[in-house]
Amino acid sequence: MAPAFGTGAELPLSLDKFRDMVAGRGFSMEPQDELDYLAIIRDLEKDVKQVLSLPEYFDPRLTPVSGSEEFRAFARPEPSENPLNAWSHKFHLHSPIAGDDGLLAHRSISVKDTISVAGIPMTCGTQSFHLSSDKPYPVPDIDAPVVARVLEAGGVIKGTATCENYCVSLASFTSATGPVDNPWLKGHSAGGSSSGCAALVAVQVVRRWRERKGLPTDDLGEGVDLAVGTDQAGSIRTPAGYCGIYGLKPTHGLVPYTGIAGLHPMIDFAGPMAASIQDTAILLGALAGYDGIDHRMTPETPLRANVPKYHDILDAAISSRSKAGEWTASTAAKGLRVGVLKEAFEVFKMDAEVEKVIRDAAARFAQLGAVVDEVSIPLHAVGRAIWVTTNRGHMADTLLGNKPSELLSHPMPNLSAPKPDQKWFDTMTKSNPAVVNTLLFGSYFSELPHSVRAKSMMHVHQLRAAYDDALDKYDVLLTPVTATVAPPHAPADDSAFVRYYAAVGHGANTSPFNITGHPALSMPVGWGTAKDGESKLPVAMQLVGRRWDESGILLAAAAWEVGGHGLDE
Repeated sequence: MAPAFGTGAELPLSLDKFRDMVAGRGFSMEPQDELDYLAIIRDLEKDVKQVLSLPEYFDPRLTPVSGSEEFRAFARPEPSENPLNAWSHKFHLHSPIAGDDGLLAHRSISVKDTISVAGIPMTCGTQSFHLSSDKPYPVPDIDAPVVARVLEAGGVIKGTATCENYCVSLASFTSATGPVDNPWLKGHSAGGSSSGCAALVAVQVVRRWRERKGLPTDDLGEGVDLAVGTDQAGSIRTPAGYCGIYGLKPTHGLVPYTGIAGLHPMIDFAGPMAASIQDTAILLGALAGYDGIDHRMTPETPLRANVPKYHDILDAAISSRSKAGEWTASTAAKGLRVGVLKEAFEVFKMDAEVEKVIRDAAARFAQLGAVVDEVSIPLHAVGRAIWVTTNRGHMADTLLGNKPSELLSHPMPNLSAPKPDQKWFDTMTKSNPAVVNTLLFGSYFSELPHSVRAKSMMHVHQLRAAYDDALDKYDVLLTPVTATVAPPHAPADDSAFVRYYAAVGHGANTSPFNITGHPALSMPVGWGTAKDGESKLPVAMQLVGRRWDESGILLAAAAWEVGGHGLDE
């Protein structure tokens, strides 16, 4: 999330303030030098004042989709309509000019409540007074490109999905509106921070599974076919894993992040969450491609006209192999090389049952004809630390201050929040201590020399090269998504220390791929035992591919499912 503090500037600059600034730099000045430099800065203040006096500018490419204005009436659902607390605001938004032949025609979709939808309040999972000192939640004037693309493809956006407080949580107990429940087992985490997105997509999955088993279908409320989530350390893949759906963090820069509240440009990703591999491919195709604004995109990012038709590529590959008699339970993965990442099973609190499910999933690839080897990348074990040192010390500026990137970017409009104060601290300590830590760690990190982050950046290059080297030998790397199945929600009266680690302690296998930019898919592959010792919850496998090779990951996942879907039993 990224609200702004306003200018925070003292205009005009006083002599006393100037002296404080000089002293803070470790200088001393003669009186005449003081007056000279103060006069120079005051002259430059005129430029600052001139820019501040200009009316706010919105890029016309972010203008809401034409003809959709009448469909932007919204409501906050009543608890009876929102039994999982997965909906933030509900509406029925579609484009009247979209045809019936679009990729997403008539499909129901939710978007995470960090994504700008013109006319719809944006909460970023936090309390309204954190985003504005004098009004309710901010209401965007723009449609993020991912929203426009969903509408242009014929999709129907049914609402915004609840997300975690400031999006700094891989668990689902921190939102200002309360915990988001896992639809498989209420009272347990749906994962975060795209918690509502995962729960809403899983509603139909859970219902269909229970119907097949002849079990009663609990009142889970309205769900959706697809969702657009975001991921900075696992925030698509973790909730997808806990809720038994599919979640893809694409290659960095493939899907535009413009108009979405972020944590840091280096680790910001938006991507599809769906109930099947095919739907994941369809939604990715609708979202992907250069938008001409997002500085996260590179010359490698395809223009919209050149975006691969992921679903067609997947269908064609399956059809070709089927015709050749090779899409069978013993040949579907023939020719595929799978590297099982050794260090991914050595993460903190790795549950033995979850490990067995993932190793059995790897063994299935071999049964399907793939070459499956264990591969060691020692630096993976340091990946989370590199993520922290590269990004966490700088996240507060973006997270709380809407600080623009040093490159030309499009900061979030419509957000102007007060500076954190005692009320902010008291509220956040109760709801999400990870946000307080982000602010305090930023203060700590600002006192360290820039060489610390510079060193960390070089290790990002080293880690990327290590994964790339492995992916020269293998088509995909295989890891667990998380070390355990979904845990129960952390009690509200637990200490800040306990709630902090409950919120953030799940990303050892996901966060490294945010800093290296590799695409990574979470998919369900079996069941593990919940903390109560009786209930069963989904276990998810992560497949990581070469950058820009989303098609390869999707085909590998589809081949694995020839042996049966992960939640069939």
